[in-house]
Order: sequence, then C-alpha cells, then structure tokens
Amino acid sequence: MENLGDAYGTRRFEGRDPRRVFAGVVLGLFGATAVVVGVLLVTTPLSDWVGATDIRAAEKLAGTLGGLGIPAMFLAVVAVLPSSRREQVGVGVGTLCCLVGIAIFQYAYPGRWTTGAETLAFETAMAYFIGASMSFWFVFTAMASFRTRNNPQGMVRLELTHKGESKTVQVSPQEYRRYAKAVRSDGGETEEVIREIEARAEE
Repeated sequence: MENLGDAYGTRRFEGRDPRRVFAGVVLGLFGATAVVVGVLLVTTPLSDWVGATDIRAAEKLAGTLGGLGIPAMFLAVVAVLPSSRREQVGVGVGTLCCLVGIAIFQYAYPGRWTTGAETLAFETAMAYFIGASMSFWFVFTAMASFRTRNNPQGMVRLELTHKGESKTVQVSPQEYRRYAKAVRSDGGETEEVIREIEARAEE
C-alpha cells in the first residue's frame, strides 16, 4: 500500500515536465494577481496610480483583468496537475470562449453595454459564462481524477518477485480481498490467482 510520504510528498510530481509545472505556477500567480488588482482598481485609489482616473476606464480595466485572471487560474490547474488531453483541450476551449467574452466587453463597454440601440451585455455575459463553466468542469474532473489516483487508501500495491525480478501491480481493495480469500481457502485457486496477477504485471 502506498505510504503517506509517497502519496502526499514530492514523488507524485516525478516524471512531470518541469517547464509545464513552472508555466502552471506562473499562470496561477498571474491569474490571482489579476483578480486582486481588478478588485482594488474599483475599490481603492489604485486606479489613479495607473492612470485610469475616469471611473468608466477603471471599471473597464478591472473587468478585463478579472476576466483574464479566472481562466488563467483554470489553465494553471491543468498545467500543474496530471491531466488528460481531453481535459486540457476542454479547458483550452473554455478559455477561448472567455477571451471572446472579454473581447466583446472591450468593444461594448461602456457605450454599448446596457444603453443605446445595440447593447452587448447579455452576449458578453453568455460567452464568458459558457467558457468559464466549461473550464471549471474540466478542471473539476482533472482534480477529481488526480485525487483518486493519489488516494493512499484507493489502491493496494502487490509486489511480485520471480527469478530475481520484481514487479509492482496495483489492485483495488476488493480485488485484494478476493485474491487473499482464494489463497487462504487452499481450494486449488492459488495458481490461478498467481497467473492473473502476473498477467496484470505484464500489461
């Protein structure tokens, strides 16, 4: 069985591309910083320091930074955690939808936001909502599968030694109990269990 040091230590990141992990960390820091700065722009005098003295200009800059920050953090999660190609593509497509929403916001705010003959607030919100929801779903599945793979109680490790060669096989607790029961019963099933485990080791 995997010990706690292996499950929650640095070994879980062995074999990972360090450039990808670094990119994920940078994206996460950028996203968090962008969201915080976006909030500060409309709640503190920070907008004056960056030259956005008009309230509308400050709101536009804050909305853009906040809008960029959230998908950046979603991308950071799938970059740092082991994730499938499907999850990476899903978050990427969601991020593109968010960028479409941000582009519409840049075009529409403030003149075409909620006033005038052509308002684009609804279209902006829908594009961003769809993108953020899609990204969140695939981030959730990546985190759930990562937690399952690294749950120290989720799998049992069996080590086989044959002719000096050792192999490790992961089995579920249910399979382990079935194997143990078959061996203890001494009903002639031991050889069958050994062949089954050896076959799994060859996969």
